[in-house]
Amino acid sequence: MCGIVAYMGDRQAAPLLIKGLKRLEYRGYDSAGIAIMNDEQQITAYKKAGKVADLEANIGDQDTQGHLGIGHTRWATHGEPNDRNAHPHFGHNGLLALVHNGIIENYQTIKTQLQNKGHQFLSDTDTEVLTHLIEYIYTEQQVSFEEAVRLALNEVHGAYAIVVLSKKDKDTLVAARKGSPLVVGVGNNEFFLASDASPIIEHTKSVVYLNDGEMACIRDRKLSIQTIHNEKKDVKIHQLEMELEAIEKGGFEHFMLKEIWEQPRSIADSMRGRVRSDIGKIQMGGLLEYQFKLVNARRILIIGCGTSWHAGLIGEYLFEEFARTPVEVEYASEFRYRDPVIYPEDVVIAISQSGETADTLAAIEMAKEKGATILGVCNVIGSSIARATHAGAYTHAGPEIGVASTKAFTAQVTVLAQMALWTGYRKGAISRTQLQNNLVELESIPPLVEKILQTEAHIRDIAAKFCDARNFLYLGRGYQFPVALEGALKLKEISYIHAEGYPAAEMKHGPIALIDEEMPVVFIATQNAQYEKVISNMQEVKSRKGVIIALVTEGDVQAAEIANYVIEVPPVQEAFAPLLTSIPLQLLAYHIAILRGCNVDQPRNLAKSVTVE
Repeated sequence: MCGIVAYMGDRQAAPLLIKGLKRLEYRGYDSAGIAIMNDEQQITAYKKAGKVADLEANIGDQDTQGHLGIGHTRWATHGEPNDRNAHPHFGHNGLLALVHNGIIENYQTIKTQLQNKGHQFLSDTDTEVLTHLIEYIYTEQQVSFEEAVRLALNEVHGAYAIVVLSKKDKDTLVAARKGSPLVVGVGNNEFFLASDASPIIEHTKSVVYLNDGEMACIRDRKLSIQTIHNEKKDVKIHQLEMELEAIEKGGFEHFMLKEIWEQPRSIADSMRGRVRSDIGKIQMGGLLEYQFKLVNARRILIIGCGTSWHAGLIGEYLFEEFARTPVEVEYASEFRYRDPVIYPEDVVIAISQSGETADTLAAIEMAKEKGATILGVCNVIGSSIARATHAGAYTHAGPEIGVASTKAFTAQVTVLAQMALWTGYRKGAISRTQLQNNLVELESIPPLVEKILQTEAHIRDIAAKFCDARNFLYLGRGYQFPVALEGALKLKEISYIHAEGYPAAEMKHGPIALIDEEMPVVFIATQNAQYEKVISNMQEVKSRKGVIIALVTEGDVQAAEIANYVIEVPPVQEAFAPLLTSIPLQLLAYHIAILRGCNVDQPRNLAKSVTVE
């Protein structure tokens, strides 16, 4: 989950690396560092625990001259976050410097072997061990720099994206990936490498996506690619579609708030070119080749982690309602280790914002081996999941920088709704009239989200009442149960308040014991098939002096009379209501966190893209 960046060209490397690390800081912010090679081929590293700003302050006016460099912002795995465990790491004799995103699983065995040969280690990291191993092969076997990297990578187990510098090899960068993302930016006689395109887009839109098991060698301003098994590969250049403005704050105080407010557009963009409600037509071009598999699926398995898992739960309701296909939703992290029963007639839908989630990728590979058809729902074009799946649909939410997912969640739900309607119509489970009515409703969502956003001041006032709360309960039924889970997750992610989501009816089976006058309870009480049951649950909480915050349909008097605080949302068909009810919960969590003085874009211990187990 770390972020890595590198540069080779005619410009000074250090400012580019620092700016690139700031763009990648959502991937980890426990420590940061850069290493620069100067014109005398000396490599100097600057490392600091904390955020990139702390590194920048620590560098100060020190000499960072050099046109070749690597950088890293860390999410700690092996070794606590401190200066000595910060990347880049050097080899035994200081010949090589390396940055790494991932985990080397057999590092301890290799470390012991190298210690027996006299190597001394300065950190607690697995990364330093890999650096020593490459340097050992380089010097002992007298092979080329890139060959030393290739041979070393054949001895390690785990996940990695690495970039390596060598004092002996002027104007050379060697990079490789397996299980962790790495992009090469190709500029005008200059090259950029990064964990994703955000540090690159400002300088070039021409990129090369490395596949698993591939190495890139940039020597004398020329790029070549080979596998770690020494197979030459063609250099395929792609053009980035994102714009620089998409990764800037655009006048908002935080990326999270900007991304919450972007949802009318991101939801609309996730339908653009697909939904034509005026003629009752939906197009899912990415699924056409596998429509027979989806229409005739024995069952659908939806896999994801965190917020994507919550979107998958809503997807379960959608597919069962519109396509009448049995659905199971699984945590990818559990699914991959269970030896689950998977049939060739099964369709697996893998959901991931980044398209790089390690557990989801591993689950995909396992399901493919068992013969299932794999469809992806992800946000990042060219990502690992997009390439590992048979087909799928992009969400088109645009870059999401805030660690706590907001617009990616609603975009995922929007795409799942389209997939379910598309499948249901082709399967004959819904008529064209039903399809058209649902598409009209779906297309009405973006302006309704805009209307909810205009109530932000009211939600902020409610947040002010609860910024000192120690616990929260979120309750909903049917489609709103996953929304309750997601609302609770948002609050605990960014405000550090303990929160739990439950089906409202399950409150009586344990959680009701927690209810007292200090327990805020958020009810998602929109008017749906379970409305009267939810009202009864609200009465049960009120009778025990619980404090109720209710999300209700506009004009609802009954729920408003019971609740202490009310947030209204416009009426909408039940299947699409999560696209509305999730918005106030995002704003509530955001404002509670801000009032508590929390860093909402970079909450402690978290990172945006979980590329390690």
